[in-house]
Amino acid sequence: MNFIPAQALKQSRYPAAIAAGLLLACSFPQTGIAGFAWIAPGLMLAAALGKSRGESFRIGYVAGLAHYLASLHWLLFIPVTGFPILGWVALCAYLALYPAAWVWLASSQISNLKSQISNAKPGSAWLDAIRELGSRGWSRRMVWTLSSAALWVGLEMTLTRLLGGFPWNLLGVSQYRILPLIQVASITGVYGVSFLVVWTSASLLCAAAAILGRPDARSPWMAEIILPFAVILGLFIAGIHRLRQDPAATRELNITLVQPSIPQTLIWNPAENTNRFGQVLELSKRALTEETELLIWPEAALPEFNEASFQAVTELVRSHRVWMIFGADDVEPRPGAGADDYNVFNAAYLFDPEGRCVSVYRKRSLVIFGEYIPLVRWLPFVKWLTPVQDSFTPGDRAVPFDLALQDARPRQPGVPPLPQARTSVLICFEDVFPGLGREAAGPDADFLVNLTNDGWFGEGAAQWQHAANAEFRAIENGLPLVRCTNTGLTGWFDAYGRLREIFLDNQGSIYGPGFMKVKIPLRAPGEKPPPTFYREHGDWFGWGCAAIAAAAALRAVVKRNP
Repeated sequence: MNFIPAQALKQSRYPAAIAAGLLLACSFPQTGIAGFAWIAPGLMLAAALGKSRGESFRIGYVAGLAHYLASLHWLLFIPVTGFPILGWVALCAYLALYPAAWVWLASSQISNLKSQISNAKPGSAWLDAIRELGSRGWSRRMVWTLSSAALWVGLEMTLTRLLGGFPWNLLGVSQYRILPLIQVASITGVYGVSFLVVWTSASLLCAAAAILGRPDARSPWMAEIILPFAVILGLFIAGIHRLRQDPAATRELNITLVQPSIPQTLIWNPAENTNRFGQVLELSKRALTEETELLIWPEAALPEFNEASFQAVTELVRSHRVWMIFGADDVEPRPGAGADDYNVFNAAYLFDPEGRCVSVYRKRSLVIFGEYIPLVRWLPFVKWLTPVQDSFTPGDRAVPFDLALQDARPRQPGVPPLPQARTSVLICFEDVFPGLGREAAGPDADFLVNLTNDGWFGEGAAQWQHAANAEFRAIENGLPLVRCTNTGLTGWFDAYGRLREIFLDNQGSIYGPGFMKVKIPLRAPGEKPPPTFYREHGDWFGWGCAAIAAAAALRAVVKRNP
C-alpha cells in the first residue's frame, strides 16, 4: 500500500534535510570525512529555500535530529536497561533545536523568495527558489552567507552555555585532521573554524544558485566562492607557517600514564572495588621506574578514597619518589546541615613524592543525568531515567597544580632534579568546553591534563570524538594536552594539536589495559610559553557572532510575513 503520495514525496524537502544531517554526522569520528561538513549546512539551507518560516524550522529540525541521532549513537552503549534509548532520544531532540533555529533564522534573512515562487508549477518550486536566490545581487548574497555563518556560531555559543552546556562536536571539530586550517583556533577558538565551514558551504549554495539564476553569464559561480576560498588559502599558509615554528624543548617532563580499562559495570559494582584497585596498583608498579617524574591515573581509577586507599597511594608515591595526579571523589560537610550530610565532588588530586596532598581540583561542569539529576527536588521520578541516584556538587574555580622539587624531595647524587612545572586538570568532558580550557590554562600553565572515563560507552566513536574535541583545547591555548583515560584514548597532543603519541595494547587497540611513558616538552625554568590570542582575549569572536545572532533573532520575531 502506498501511504505517501508520489507527488508529495517528490516535492518534499525532508529527504534532503535527512541527507544533510547524515552527511554532517559522517564528518565526525569515526567516519571522519571532513569534506561532508562543507556540504551539509548549504544543503540544509537549500532544502528550506522558498518555504515558510515554520516549515524552515521543521526542515532544520529534521536535519538536526538525523545528525545527532547518528553521531551520538554511542549513548546506546551505556550498560543500563531502558535509560540509553530514552536519554539518547531526549538529548538528540533537544540538540536538534539548534540547527532548526539556524535554518529558520538564516532563511528569514532572505525575504520574498516565497512570494516570488508562489505560482510555480508543482514539483518545480524548489528549483525556482534556487534560481531566485541566484538572481539576487552579489552583495546581498555575500551578506547573507556571512550572516548565516555568524548565526551558526552564535547558536554554538548558546549551546556551550545553556542548561550547563553540551558543546560536543561543534562544527569546527569536524576539521580536526586538517591541522594547517584549524590553527586559526589559536585566535578565534574552535568557533572560527565553524564560521569558515558554514560561510563556505552557504557560498557554494549561492554558486549553484548563480549558475541556475544566470545561465547566460560567464562563470557566475566564481564571484560567489572567490572570497571564502581566498580566506581558506590564507589560513592554510598561515597555519603551515605556525606549524613550522615549533621551538625545540629545553627540558622534558617524564610522565607515566596508566590506562586500567575497567568495564563500567565493575565501576558501578562496590564488590569489585578491591580487585580493580589492585589492578591499577599492579599496573603502576610495573610501569614506574626512575625515569618517571609524574604518575597519572584516569578518572574513576580510585574506587573509594578511604584510609586503606590513601595509605596505598602514599606508599606508592613515597617508594617510587614520584608526583601523582589521580581522580577520586571528594567530600565536604554541607554548610548548615547535619553531621552526615555532605557535598560530594568529582575531584582530581595532586600528591607530592612525600605522599602529601598538595592540591585538589573539583570538577566544575557536570554531565547531566550522569553526574547530576536536574530538577530532582521537584520531579523525583526523574531518577528513574538515569543510572545515578545522587548528584555531585560542582566546583567553583580552576586550580593550578604546581610541581616543585625543593619542598618535596631531597637532592640525591645521580638523580636529576624534577623541573618545576605547572599544569591544570580538566575532568571528563570538561575538555570539550573552550572557556573551561582557557580558564584552566591561565597565564602560567606549561601543559594541561585531562582525566576521563569513556568506559560508559563501550568501544566506539565516543572515545575518538572526545579526543578530537580535546585537540582544539591544545591549539586554542598553545599548550600540550595530556589525556589519561580509563579505556582510551590515552596519549598527548602538542601545542599545535598534533597527536604525538597514543597508547595501544598488545592487540593494537586503544581500549585495552596497560601504561605508556611520554616526555612532555617544557621551556626553561621561569620561561613561559607565549600566550595565544585566544588564551589572552577569549571568545571575542564568538561573542561578536552571538550579537549578530541575537539581532537576527529579534528581527525575525518582529518581522511580518510578506
